[in-house]
Amino acid sequence: MSASKPIVIVGTGLAGYSLAREFRKLNKDTPLVLITRDDGHSYSKPMLSTGFTKQKDADALSMGDPGKMAEQLQADIRIFTEVSAINTDEKTLDLGGETIEYDKLVLASGAKVNRLEFPGSHLDRVVSINDLMDYRRFRQLVAGKQHILIMGAGLIGCEYANDLREGGYEVTIVDPSETPLNGLIPPFAGEALQQGLVQAGVAINMGKYVVSITETGDHLCAELNDGTTIDCDVVISAIGLKPDLHLAEQAGITCARGIITDRTLQTSAKDVYAIGDAAEVAGLVLLYVLPLMACARALARTLNGEITQVSYGVMPVVTKTPACPVVVAPPVRPSGSWQIVEKNGIHIKALFIDEQEQPLGFVLTGDCTKEKQSLSKTVPNLLV
Repeated sequence: MSASKPIVIVGTGLAGYSLAREFRKLNKDTPLVLITRDDGHSYSKPMLSTGFTKQKDADALSMGDPGKMAEQLQADIRIFTEVSAINTDEKTLDLGGETIEYDKLVLASGAKVNRLEFPGSHLDRVVSINDLMDYRRFRQLVAGKQHILIMGAGLIGCEYANDLREGGYEVTIVDPSETPLNGLIPPFAGEALQQGLVQAGVAINMGKYVVSITETGDHLCAELNDGTTIDCDVVISAIGLKPDLHLAEQAGITCARGIITDRTLQTSAKDVYAIGDAAEVAGLVLLYVLPLMACARALARTLNGEITQVSYGVMPVVTKTPACPVVVAPPVRPSGSWQIVEKNGIHIKALFIDEQEQPLGFVLTGDCTKEKQSLSKTVPNLLV
């Protein structure tokens, strides 16, 4: 490895900083450069949906400013810096007037929010929360306000609904699906989650969606597809995320749902790797913390010269919805059916069973989530 050329990581989210930490455990000397479009604060993105419950603003959720992180990682951290192009043949990055070389390049560009286009969708008080800077602005917007409308009953929408309710806000969710977390958990588990959130005071409108938002003085008015209206102060658009592929695609790196990598996180370009929400690893796009951390540990070893394939064990998804906690290990194969083993109100234990009566996944809600560890030993690993 050339001592004069650095390893460059594009992105300082959980993936970028986690990889840098893991690499520095193995290698103290190789130059390390991290480049980010935002302010470079280190934070855990999943914690953004716990800030009101824990009474933590954006500054309290920050685990380190870029100066502290640069010292801790012995790295050059470039904040508010846009990578305009990657030349994989020359192994250079164009930073808009400055060109830097790399020995190895890691794309940790994360995911970007899906956006809907309808009248009023671009109003200032219609926001998405995808990073700490978004969260800081959101806290400012809702200060002294009362009613928050959330578009989307997915993981992000439900977690924010529970958190904001804990923070004393009136919260309404609108989603065109029949039950919350549609596509991640089966309908009967979604119904339990919905019941728990409603009991906590969240208003939920499933099977509906926003068609327009108008601003009237200090308030917003959202019109739904059935003609009803909801008055609110701020709207959160939480309709999902998708891998940010623009840099990789511009550089001619092969992409599908994400930036395609093998199990060493290598992309189609020599000495270019991808990690985190942007990566499609061995056909899997997993926008969760556990696979990200497994990738960070494996890729750190690869970058240090020990080529390492990533393995995924059983990695249940855990929601931060204390009104009705949910743990789900999605089935590793789609052939089979859900079987409810135990049900008592919102407390459900269910297994996904294949034709040979073997469990391939599970979902737990309410008090049954305490069985997460024991059930995790009964289902197959994601990637071995």
